Amino acid sequence: MESQAPLIGVFKLLNMNFICVLTCLSLLMAAAAAQEPKPCVVPPLMSGGFNVMAASGLVMSSGTMSYDALGQRLRVRNVGLIGNETFTLDQLLIFNQKVYYEIDWSKSSCKKMPLDVTFIPMQVPPDAKLVGQAFLGSSSSWGMSLLVNTWHGDLPHNGKYTVVFTEIGCIPVTFTGFSPASGWTSVSTYNWVLGNSNPMEYIPPYFCANVKLEETETPHTIFTALESLAMKTKTEE
Repeated sequence: MESQAPLIGVFKLLNMNFICVLTCLSLLMAAAAAQEPKPCVVPPLMSGGFNVMAASGLVMSSGTMSYDALGQRLRVRNVGLIGNETFTLDQLLIFNQKVYYEIDWSKSSCKKMPLDVTFIPMQVPPDAKLVGQAFLGSSSSWGMSLLVNTWHGDLPHNGKYTVVFTEIGCIPVTFTGFSPASGWTSVSTYNWVLGNSNPMEYIPPYFCANVKLEETETPHTIFTALESLAMKTKTEE
């Protein structure tokens, strides 16, 4: 029995060390869980799909978008409905130049308009306020849910926005914006992949080269850009 005493002592010591390690890990995990999410920035190059409902439901469309965070550029191509009429729209938003292009390939024409860069849709603005954190789906088992953070803030001209980003990776899920002039816009995204396959995505077509910057009462935002065809339809009516 005496010969077993040292072994029992070693076992007890190892057991205590193991318990200590587990306790430390539990404390670290609890501390991490207690930390409030911070505004984040998406991966630098991304491409994905989206659905849009704009102008308080007047416009519905879907398409693809590519984003270059390094150059602060966004290319949006979509096909949609305004009432019973279909439309196609190709848009290029260059945030660091404060310029927005609306491209019509059928007419080889281009419009160049000022862009308000107060809100860049592919990141959580630093002044955004956290609404809360939630699971999309079920947290009952691994792989059944997606942990997301919801944020809200103000847009220019008395507008409001709400955005949802994933907790891991800072991948955009939904954008919702409101302005008194144009109503509600809702964008849901999906099928994101990291990277851009075509570097020409962010170069305006040749027929845009000599287009002059249009003067507008207020610069476009990402939301008013998505609503542009709807607003023109309202004006024509």
